[in-house]
Amino acid sequence: MMKSVVCNEPGSLLVRDVARPVDKPGQVIVKIKRIGICGTDIHAFGGNQPFFQYPRVLGHELSGEIASVGEGVALTPGQEVYIVPYMSCGSCIACRRGKTNCCTDIQVLGVHVDGGMCEYLQVPEQYVITTAGMDLDQLAVVECLAIGAHAVRRAKLTAGSTVLVVGAGPIGMGVMQFAKVAGAKVFVMDMNAERLAFCKDQLGADQVIQAGPTAREQISALTSGDFIDTVFDATGNAKAMEAGFELVAHGGSYVLVSVVKAEISFADPEFHKREMTLLGSRNATREDFEQVVSCLENGSVNANAMITHRGALLDLPTLLPQWCKAESGVIKAVVEV
Repeated sequence: MMKSVVCNEPGSLLVRDVARPVDKPGQVIVKIKRIGICGTDIHAFGGNQPFFQYPRVLGHELSGEIASVGEGVALTPGQEVYIVPYMSCGSCIACRRGKTNCCTDIQVLGVHVDGGMCEYLQVPEQYVITTAGMDLDQLAVVECLAIGAHAVRRAKLTAGSTVLVVGAGPIGMGVMQFAKVAGAKVFVMDMNAERLAFCKDQLGADQVIQAGPTAREQISALTSGDFIDTVFDATGNAKAMEAGFELVAHGGSYVLVSVVKAEISFADPEFHKREMTLLGSRNATREDFEQVVSCLENGSVNANAMITHRGALLDLPTLLPQWCKAESGVIKAVVEV
């Protein structure tokens, strides 16, 4: 048996004893060591996550150690790994085009199927990635950063272009760091002054803007009326997503990284007169994960600075409700198993 934490219904986490997985051909059993807490987990706990059914074991930002392997698996017990949580069908139109991140039948750990808030997790071999020379904390944050890396790659940024990241949570921080890697001048906007200071002082944002009634005028002034070449929304807020359309330069692009359980609308004349490019960005591909690891290794992206809170697996029913509160000051919380 092993311990597992299940989100039984919105607002409720329970510790349960469940059967430990047994070896199967092609499968790897990972002893989970670190779990990054993501906005997806928080939204699921709050009942605001689309693509979601209860009860569900949350957790998709995962690192650990290989406990055992099934027949035909080339990996070795004892190796430290991170897990790619997006399990794709391999045969749909998206998968045939290499876009496994938006597979028509995607199964995301902790969303569509049970995730890693447990002591042991069984995963197909192709989703278990070994990486030497990185600590477990970094490995647990790879998936979070891969979301930002994918969004930036989708946008095809050019060096010297202007970027605005709206929403200074962990996903937004990942977007801004990879935009910096791409050579863009990066503005960050959020309502939280402490988050903005962190982005500027710790992550190298070129300019920070307090969200509010004067934000649009500030952006106009800072860009000599040109506005922003590429705007990324990472707020998870429908109203903020709608407001972002007015911040894009003529000929610019708007990338929606957030997903919300709502409909959004925009003024078609404003959209058309800008000849704006509108992009959705979902999950990440193996290419994005590899870029994250490379950037962590060369120091161009900072993961450890984002980790502000820690706790133990069995304390999650108490800790997660606290971490969901804005006043907690959480940027990225990591669970140690």
